[in-house]
Amino acid sequence: MMVGKYLDPEYKDYLCRLVVEDKRKVTELARELNISHSTLQKWVGMYKKNQSVFKPQPQNPSPKAGFKTVSDFEKEIRERDKQITKLEEQNAILKKAMHVFTQSPD
Repeated sequence: MMVGKYLDPEYKDYLCRLVVEDKRKVTELARELNISHSTLQKWVGMYKKNQSVFKPQPQNPSPKAGFKTVSDFEKEIRERDKQITKLEEQNAILKKAMHVFTQSPD
């Protein structure tokens, strides 16, 4: 009798997100990870019905726990780009204000 390998619920969730969000093919992903195609397809079906179905109830939740997909990283990059633009605008305003206050009166 062959015993199946145990995969963390967070890892299963991550694999499902790769298929659903990053449009990875179930067949290719299953082959790459040596997981049964039907098992991965079943997980994806469960995931589509209820997002993050595999995540256990958090006992000590960590804000950055879990695996990230490419779309997660792209979202973070867009948020950081917005923050950088905002900080550059604030910096430009402060430079102008400093210039106004440091001018000597005529």
